[in-house]
Amino acid sequence: MSALPPDTPPSRTESPTQPAAWEKQVLEKLVLEVVNEKRRARRWSIFFRFVFLGILALVFFGGVLAEYGGSTSSGPHTALIELNGEISISSAASADNINAALQDAFSNPQAKGVILRINSPGGSPVQASQVFAEIERLRAKYNKPVYAVCEEVCASGAYYVAAAANDIYVNPASLVGSIGVLMDGFGFSGLMDKLGVTRRLLTAGANKGFMDPFTPMPEDQKTYALGMLEQIHKQFIAAVEKGRGSRLKVNDETFSGLVWTGESAVKQGLADGYGNVDQIARDKIKAPDIVDYTRQENVAERLVKRFGASLGMGAVRELSNLGWSLR
Repeated sequence: MSALPPDTPPSRTESPTQPAAWEKQVLEKLVLEVVNEKRRARRWSIFFRFVFLGILALVFFGGVLAEYGGSTSSGPHTALIELNGEISISSAASADNINAALQDAFSNPQAKGVILRINSPGGSPVQASQVFAEIERLRAKYNKPVYAVCEEVCASGAYYVAAAANDIYVNPASLVGSIGVLMDGFGFSGLMDKLGVTRRLLTAGANKGFMDPFTPMPEDQKTYALGMLEQIHKQFIAAVEKGRGSRLKVNDETFSGLVWTGESAVKQGLADGYGNVDQIARDKIKAPDIVDYTRQENVAERLVKRFGASLGMGAVRELSNLGWSLR
């Protein structure tokens, strides 16, 4: 009888219902690998969850320290508050932020005076008037001087705020003033007529469509809008006259909405002289050490803006999954 070829596998003597030994080994290895993979995945999951917890802890405590721990000083100093950009309820230059910083600065007995450094084209008259009123209240309560230092631009609502200070200092090239009020928008009714498009606007109330850009503005609504602007303008003028007093040299253009250079502003009594933050702290307040009381964006807000809402949602998901799963 001839021998089997060398490559011929041995005949299977196992029961058809029982796997061969090599198959059992392969299955055992696969099962073990799956188990190990799950263990590794679980360890990484736990690790990343702890990382998320650590990040959230840093965000929380960093935010607290940034908001409440940045304006402390052991000795006499000048309190600095920055007013930058548009004055609006949703900006860093909102009344809530500026007034909170002012309250911290005035209430600290080591702060010998306050400097409001302004670089702003203005914004909301409501927000500006709230800051103006708070400066007046705090000056009366604490008998502490506050100076406005206008750098690049101090116009419109920003000048409204500055008028509440004891004195206003500028650079000769600063842009100052714009004591006026505007309401802007667009009118598309002529374009719609050319395109053959009809505006279907149904209202309950004759003036409910007031300022609708797709319909012509009736003359009575235009008159009403101008009346509102005039009221707000008078409030602005009254605040400036109250703040500047006899220093203001009023002429026909003072409240016309024009913007002047710092040099012209000093001549007209809109500002008191030239100076920067260091000079005012040293020469006027007599406290050259400067501490910034500006309310800063906290760490959480910076993370959300930099990495987007997805990071925050990921952290929320991890926290929601955390529960009792760390077992």
